[in-house]
Amino acid sequence: MHASKFTLGIEEEYMVIDPITRELKSHEQKIVEAAGKLLSDDSVKAEMHQAVVEVGTGICENTTQARQELAGLRKNINMVAGDLGLQIGASGTHPFSMWQTQLITDHPRYREIVHELQDAARSNLIFGLHVHVGMENKQMAIHIANSMRYFLPHVYALSTNSPFWEGRDTGFKSFRTKVFDKFPRTGIPDYFESFEAYDNYIKLLIKTGCIDNAKKIWWDLRVHPFFDTVEFRICDIPMLLDETIAIAAIFQALCYKLYLLRLKNIQFIDYNRALIAENKYRASRYGIEGKLIDFGKEKEVETKYLIEELLDFVDDVVDELGSRKDISYVYEMLKNGTGADRQLEVYNKNKDMNELVDFITHSTLIGTDI
Repeated sequence: MHASKFTLGIEEEYMVIDPITRELKSHEQKIVEAAGKLLSDDSVKAEMHQAVVEVGTGICENTTQARQELAGLRKNINMVAGDLGLQIGASGTHPFSMWQTQLITDHPRYREIVHELQDAARSNLIFGLHVHVGMENKQMAIHIANSMRYFLPHVYALSTNSPFWEGRDTGFKSFRTKVFDKFPRTGIPDYFESFEAYDNYIKLLIKTGCIDNAKKIWWDLRVHPFFDTVEFRICDIPMLLDETIAIAAIFQALCYKLYLLRLKNIQFIDYNRALIAENKYRASRYGIEGKLIDFGKEKEVETKYLIEELLDFVDDVVDELGSRKDISYVYEMLKNGTGADRQLEVYNKNKDMNELVDFITHSTLIGTDI
């Protein structure tokens, strides 16, 4: 399987904001309707909460194409929102809006989820990034997914962009994951011996009434139920377009590198889910400023060092993928901090939440004029 087969698809969830109050604002799917006419495809979708709008690229051959598509989506959705007297913003949580006042989209699927999960669903007012990487088949996808679990906290740390919740500094660089933890079937997935083992697990859950379809598997990483992709779901939506593309480039490069190792019969170590979850917590709490556990060495190591080590690990495949420039932006992220670091810096200057929301909405459009 050539590097060009490791295609990319990127989904981002944006806050819909009232520019006067800076609160989250229900757009009653008017953004989706207007964007549908403008873009004439299904790249813009409704989400469970009416103050959320989701966009998705098509199948992209490389990060360059993904950047162009996503830049257009961020720019066009903000323009459509502006025509409706609204704005969009890229943050894993809104700094101060309360979930209790937000409306749920009137759709059978969302009504069913709210009926089953109650306040866990109603309070799930969060905004994420999903990255799909193309696979040759489901069997290879489950192998890649097993090995990729180890790297999830490292990349997640780079995406952290949700330090505030309901007007409070939570002390976490990513509180979004803490909100989502209330859902079942979330977090780091288990190791599966084969795709058949995974498929049997899904069939058992459906047979016993736990779920009605495989899309209710909400893990941080999953083999997609319909497409031949591995879908990465752990990340906060990054504030900047550059950050989203850099993170997508990392996921793509890691998948390709693990694939090449597989061809040489080199097996990457598959660590226990409980151990990986320890690193996920550290990434959520401290972002890139903390330490993660190097399980091979059995000691704590600076997160930034481990991310640089990860970049060295994939360095021999990025030119073939054509993503060197995009993945190199990670060094800027290590130097300048994540979205969470910038949110905290802006807020701590004047303790002004409105100023913070303005900073987020402005940042969301940086780099979209390409």
